[in-house]
Amino acid sequence: MIKKIDLYIIKKYLSTFVFTILMITMIAIAIDFFEKVDKFLAKTVTTESIIFDYYLNFIPWINGLLWPLFALLAVIFFTSRMASNSEIISILSSGISYRRIMRPFLISSILLASLHWVGKNYLIPRSNKIKGEFESEHIRRSNKQTLDENTHFFINVEDNIEEKIYIKYFRKSDSTATTFRLEKFKDGDLASIVKSRKLEYKGPPNHWSLVDYEVHTFDGLDEQLIIHKGETLDTTFNFTPGDFFRYSNQMEMMTTKDLRTFINQEESRGIDTALKFKTELYGRTADPFTIIILTLMGMAIASRKIRGGMGYHLAAGVILGSAFVILQKFSLTFSVNMGMHPMLGAWLPNIIFGIITYFLVKNAQK
Repeated sequence: MIKKIDLYIIKKYLSTFVFTILMITMIAIAIDFFEKVDKFLAKTVTTESIIFDYYLNFIPWINGLLWPLFALLAVIFFTSRMASNSEIISILSSGISYRRIMRPFLISSILLASLHWVGKNYLIPRSNKIKGEFESEHIRRSNKQTLDENTHFFINVEDNIEEKIYIKYFRKSDSTATTFRLEKFKDGDLASIVKSRKLEYKGPPNHWSLVDYEVHTFDGLDEQLIIHKGETLDTTFNFTPGDFFRYSNQMEMMTTKDLRTFINQEESRGIDTALKFKTELYGRTADPFTIIILTLMGMAIASRKIRGGMGYHLAAGVILGSAFVILQKFSLTFSVNMGMHPMLGAWLPNIIFGIITYFLVKNAQK
């Protein structure tokens, strides 16, 4: 049963958390605006687009990135005030155990973690897509990259049939490709090769034209080669021009359902980009859990009344928060580039800081 002391702490936690969000978000928007104001003025972009397409979607992005640290700072801020006002000591002296005091902190952190999970998996990716498209158009065109040279990937993988394409050069201006080759394998053996000097995109969903093409088929020891010089063949392939474009932060622009589908598609095509997407997928569950860990850590640090007061507690929180971010960056780098399993890369900071939090809580003032 939730009692008055629980409601008091929950109210303190959530109100301080909201205040922290508003304060840091406003600072982040101000810093970002002054960094990009020259680009806004140099481009033909409207004020309405800047506000509604960029900054309205910048707010969910920055909050999704920093909510665990917001939770840590909020907990330290209001718990330190409670400790300096001898509220923690009074609660303990009344016979309430330290473990019992942890209950409202856990309730609040689980509530925030649940909201964060919904945001990271469904809401924030949609806003990131609008923000990313705005950035690619008006701020950093390098955000949108093209797989334009020597591209290989599978377009069809079934039980006994595999189809793989090769494109020497893809031109994004008109969605045409040069030196196209389609290899079809049946039961592991090469069944046919279709080559074309030029491949042209004709329209949605996946209509293409082969220009100057040849068809080479294999049936055991029998081969047949048909050359269609100067001819054009309209056909369909299981890929579109969009498969050749990548945003630098594309994984942040996908909902979890889309992310899972993309990972399966990339793995089936043999494209070596799925690893960082898997790390992002596991991180969407690990990040909300971080809120719970950092909440208990902040409580254990700030609940002790000391001479340094809130300044010491906030300094300790900033140091630990910075250490967590650094560890998280190293862990993600090892996961993507050094062969560490993506799940371990996403959860390793939580595991290490979970152990630290356990000892901090165990040795906290009781």
